[in-house]
This record gives sequence, C-alpha cells and structure tokens, in this order.
Amino acid sequence: MILENVDLMFHTVLWGIIIGILISAPLGPIGVLVIQRTLNNGRNAGILTGFGAAVSDLIYALISGLGLSFIVDFITSNGSSLQIVGSIIILIFGIYLWRKNPVKDLDPNQSSKSSYFKYFITGMILTLSNPMIIFFYLALFARTNFLLFAHNASDYCIGYLSIAAGALSWWVFITWIMNKVRAHFKLRSLFLVNKIIAIVMIIVSIVGFIYGIKQLI
Repeated sequence: MILENVDLMFHTVLWGIIIGILISAPLGPIGVLVIQRTLNNGRNAGILTGFGAAVSDLIYALISGLGLSFIVDFITSNGSSLQIVGSIIILIFGIYLWRKNPVKDLDPNQSSKSSYFKYFITGMILTLSNPMIIFFYLALFARTNFLLFAHNASDYCIGYLSIAAGALSWWVFITWIMNKVRAHFKLRSLFLVNKIIAIVMIIVSIVGFIYGIKQLI
C-alpha cells in the first residue's frame, strides 16, 4: 500500500513538472519578454518576469483542475472577445518595448524594488491575458491522467506545486542561458534585439486581433 502511494505520488509530481514545462516552453509573448529583459536588465529581471508568468499559469491550472466550469464556460462563450482583449494587451507591451531604450535600462541608479515589482506584475498580466491556456491544461490533464489518483487536499497541493516547480525551472533554465549569451552582446546588439522582439509581439497581437474579429463576425 505504501509503495503504491509512493508510485502514485511520483506519477503526480513527475507529470506536474512536465506539464509546467510544456505550458511555459512555447516561445509566445511572455517567452520573448523574458528573453528581452534578461538580455537588457540581467537574469533577475528575466526570472521575476517568468515567476509572474508562473503564478498566472498556476491560477489557470487551478481553474482547470478544480473543475470551475462556470469560468471555463465563460471563456468558451467569450473566447473571441477575450482574444481581442489579450491581443490589445500584447500590442501595448510590444509598443512599449519598441519605444524602450535598452541603454537607459542598464542605468544602475534605477530603483531596484520598483523595477522588480514591475517585472513580476507585467509577467503575470501578460500571461493572464491569454485565458485560452486553460484548454491546453485540460488537454494535458486528460492525456496524462494528472491528479486522477488524488484523494485528499495534500495530493492536490503537491500536484499543483509540481506544475509551478516545472514552470519555474523552465524560466530559471532559459534566463541562465540568456544571461550567458548576454555577455557577448554589445549595446547596439541589445538595441536590435529590443526592436526585433517588439516587432514579434506586435505581429502576434495583430494576428490574434484579426483572428478574434473574424470569429465575432
């Protein structure tokens, strides 16, 4: 009985970590923002942005796993409108990055506390702007039988904490790589990266906006 419980717990933890990584790994708007901030402002900025995203991911995981059907139904029935709103938020971030001066970001006299809070909150908001991620969670939960064997509150807590651990480990890994590459970037290179990432976010937002409008028509 004990060995069976250990096996079930291992299954939950393993798949929780894998789900957390799979949710975070696609290079969407939050991914490029983490890369941009790591290159421009250092690893702490990238990690805090990723941590904000991980909190939003955990919120959506809880909604998916706990069967909050009224929220899922709302997202399903208003998917197009939510996609338009999310695209506008991404567009705002893209324009903000385009106008941002990476050289100024390297100023050591900036207020660290306010900047760190900004990194975390913007990462969280940008991820929350994509509620359709819930359906990705539902698909992964069904495919992996995640939490199928959960019997009590502690089992659920361990499962969701495993998802958060997987998401956080991904952002730690990505920011570690980008921080290593960062040493080889000159100021002009940082400026170009800033512009390219801004363009990517703007294009993603425009495509999402057009798609959302078409779905409403």
